[in-house]
Amino acid sequence: MSLLAKVSQSVYSKEKEFIQALKNIIGVTPDNVFLYRLAFRHRSAAQDVNGMRSSNERLEYLGDAILGAIIAEYLFKKFPYKDEGFLTEMRSKIVSRENLNKLSRKLGLDQFIEARIEHSSLNKSAGGDTFEALIGAIYLDKGYNASRKFIIKRIIGCHLDIEDIEKTEQNYKSRLIEWSQKEKIQLEFRVVSEVETINGKIYEIGVFVNEEIKGAGKDFSKKKAEQRASEIACTELHIPID
Repeated sequence: MSLLAKVSQSVYSKEKEFIQALKNIIGVTPDNVFLYRLAFRHRSAAQDVNGMRSSNERLEYLGDAILGAIIAEYLFKKFPYKDEGFLTEMRSKIVSRENLNKLSRKLGLDQFIEARIEHSSLNKSAGGDTFEALIGAIYLDKGYNASRKFIIKRIIGCHLDIEDIEKTEQNYKSRLIEWSQKEKIQLEFRVVSEVETINGKIYEIGVFVNEEIKGAGKDFSKKKAEQRASEIACTELHIPID
C-alpha cells in the first residue's frame, strides 16, 4: 500500500470514529460533519476563511438562543402555575455556564475540542461554549425538532434532575460580594449602558474588580443583569458557587 493510500485510510478511519462518537452523543448520524468540526474549534485554533476568523463562536451564539428557547418552552409546560420570575430563574440555573460546563464534561465533549493551547489553559467556559456550539450545529444540520429532542431526551432526560435544580439556590452576586470582602478586593457594579427598546429599557451591568471589568450582563431588570454579570465574573475569577 502506498504512503498516500495509508494516509487516506487513516484520515477516513479517524473521520469514521468522529462520526460514530457524534452519533453516540446526539443520537443520530450527522449529515454535515463540517458543522460539528466547527462546533469543536476553539477561537485559539480559528482558521481564516474569506478574511474572517472561523471558530465555534458564531455557532455558540446560535446554540445559546436555541437552547434558551427550548428550555423556556419545556419549563413553561412543566410548571403551568409558576410565574415568570420562577421560570426565568429556573432557566438561568439550567443554562448557567457552570451547569453547561458540567454537561460538556459528562458528554465527553472536552476530548474533541480543537485548540492551539493546552486544554488545561482553556478558559473555564470553553466546555459550556462548545456545548452551545454543538446545539447550533445540530440545529443547522437537523433542524429545530432534532435540537429539541436532543435537549429534552438526552440532556434533561439523562443528565439533569429538575427537582434538584429547583431546590438549588444560586446567588452569584452574593457569592461575589462574599469573596471580595474575604479577599479585601475592591468590587463595584456599574451600569455600562442603557438602551431603549420597544419592550422597555435594557440595562447592561458590568462587574469591576479593582477597576477591571470581569463580567457584563444585560436584562430589562438591573437585578437580573447584575446576576448575569456576576455569574460570568465568578467563572472568570474561578470562584466556586457550591
